[in-house]
Amino acid sequence: MLMSEIRALATPQIEAKLDDAREELFKLRFQFRTGQLTDYSRLRASRRTVARLATVVRERELAAQLAAQGEKA
Repeated sequence: MLMSEIRALATPQIEAKLDDAREELFKLRFQFRTGQLTDYSRLRASRRTVARLATVVRERELAAQLAAQGEKA
């Protein structure tokens, strides 16, 4: 998923996708440890997807904090 696609989504949608991506990463790690995973590149892709989604969520949190501080001043 591209950053432009992620940024186009609403925050609740991003958080839902982040939960799904974290669950998928957990399952992939479990498969890796038990020797059932055949496509190891999925681990890297999943980690990167989680990072992208978390980055956008954090950016929006920081933007909201700055907006709140600007209103107080």
